[in-house]
Amino acid sequence: MNLTDWLGDHVWSLWLSLAFLLAVAEIISLDLVLIMFAAGALAGALVSLVAPDLWWLQILTAAGVSVGMMALLRPTLLAKVRSMPGYRSSTDKMIGSSGLAVSQIDRSGGEIKVDGQSWSARPYAPDLVIESGTEVEVFEIDGAIAVVYPRHMQLP
Repeated sequence: MNLTDWLGDHVWSLWLSLAFLLAVAEIISLDLVLIMFAAGALAGALVSLVAPDLWWLQILTAAGVSVGMMALLRPTLLAKVRSMPGYRSSTDKMIGSSGLAVSQIDRSGGEIKVDGQSWSARPYAPDLVIESGTEVEVFEIDGAIAVVYPRHMQLP
């Protein structure tokens, strides 16, 4: 008996291998998507143990469990993770970062570059004008706009 014959008789092992690989990939990515697909693959493995010849049922079960977990469980898990103490989103981590004013920044707006990313910006004080080329620091994030001030200037 060769490997392809064995795999044909033991389809559950393919599903189990897929579930394992997806779980390992989830550990690397940490975005709570691949683990939902791994659960679907695990459900497909269970169905293949009960009905090894019904490949369409295995695929349908794997897809249904994956979609169901994405729709029902993932939002709950993300809410719990985001409410944990010490959690900071990527925009929260930007506060206090240094950048460079790419254009003049005044009350009507401007542009900065922080960690290689361009952001729309406005000064923390409406009467402040920050010239292009000035090193700035991110004071806060207001939606998609970085509120900045010149890095070597003291805040009132």
